[in-house]
Amino acid sequence: ISAALVEDIINLEETNEDMQAVIEALKEDFSRNISVRTSPGALDHISVVTKDGKFPLNQLGQISQKSPQLIIVNMTNFPESTAAAMKAIRESGMNLNPEVDGTVIRVPVPKVTREHRESLAKLAKQSTNKSKEALRKVRSKSISQVKKFKSKVSEDTIWLLEKQIQQMADEAVAEMDKLLAAKTKELLG
Repeated sequence: ISAALVEDIINLEETNEDMQAVIEALKEDFSRNISVRTSPGALDHISVVTKDGKFPLNQLGQISQKSPQLIIVNMTNFPESTAAAMKAIRESGMNLNPEVDGTVIRVPVPKVTREHRESLAKLAKQSTNKSKEALRKVRSKSISQVKKFKSKVSEDTIWLLEKQIQQMADEAVAEMDKLLAAKTKELLG
């Protein structure tokens, strides 16, 4: 098929970018939310609700790691948000039990149990399935776009484009499966 004809029907580059964005979001989710190694960045995305609105924790406090078992959140710049930040950390679903000392929040990081690793592996699988669902939406949207041209181009053209979109989706799914396998191996050893 000629590239010009394809461009009139669908922008495959855009479809590919949308699919890659889904994969990138999955990688981001894996590195940010599904990890046994604790980093100060692990708390960055926690939303703190204050009287002035919702803010990421890293905008209210300085987060630093004192040891693999302890993260410190210094709330000196926004002392009035200390209680809200502590509540947000406790309710983050990360199994953390922060302690306040003035404007400093100490966050002891629990040792990672086998159970916790297994629950993280389950989360990784759920996350991957959500991403595959998002990918299917991208694929369906693209195929619907192609089918709008049924009356204007040959059935072969439609079939070839659908096949190409499906192939792109299959490659993306294969990449997601690889990411999941690597993450599961990292978590469960």
